[in-house]
Amino acid sequence: MNNKGLQNRVQFLGKQERVHELLPVADLMIMPSELESFGLAALEAMACKVPTIATRVGGVSELIEDGVTGRLFAVGDVAAMAAGAIELLSDDARLTAMGEAARRAAQDRYCASRIIPVYEKYYETVLARAEV
Repeated sequence: MNNKGLQNRVQFLGKQERVHELLPVADLMIMPSELESFGLAALEAMACKVPTIATRVGGVSELIEDGVTGRLFAVGDVAAMAAGAIELLSDDARLTAMGEAARRAAQDRYCASRIIPVYEKYYETVLARAEV
């Protein structure tokens, strides 16, 4: 086994109930999914000012603006994702700016006070069509 000396620097926490307390202390989220419908984990990270490095799958590319709120890479391109993570973690100003942009995007597009009325209107439209 190749020892990279990370055993004292990386922790695998397992299932967590209080993710909202853990995410804000993270510098970066890496989400190398092969399949993703929306990317709720990325949105949660964004809401906590944590930029996400993710793959271009499902709705993730609609959620993350590449280079602004996070970085997007092709599925399986682990080397590029690692390089992107190192690049961001090596530039505190860019990492902070990206985290701030991620938080703004999460608030502007997905906060409950904005998204619930959109869903309500959609359901009202669907129900009105069903009554005809």
